Amino acid sequence: MPKQKTHKGTKKRFRVSAKGKVLHRQSGTSHLAARMSHKRKRNLRGTNALCEVEAKRIRAALCGNSK
Repeated sequence: MPKQKTHKGTKKRFRVSAKGKVLHRQSGTSHLAARMSHKRKRNLRGTNALCEVEAKRIRAALCGNSK
C-alpha cells in the first residue's frame, strides 16, 4: 500500500498548533496595501484559526506534517 503524500501547497500555508487548531495567515497583506486604511492593515496582522469544518480537511491534507 503506498504512503499518503502531504499536500505541499497546504503545508506552506497552514500549521497546526499544539492544541490541534489550524492556523493561517490573513489574505490580502502581500501587496497593494497602500490603499488600505491603517485599521484594516492592523487587523490583518498575525494568524487566525480556521473553523473546525475547514480544519478537518486541512489536517487530512497535511497527513500529520506541520511546521
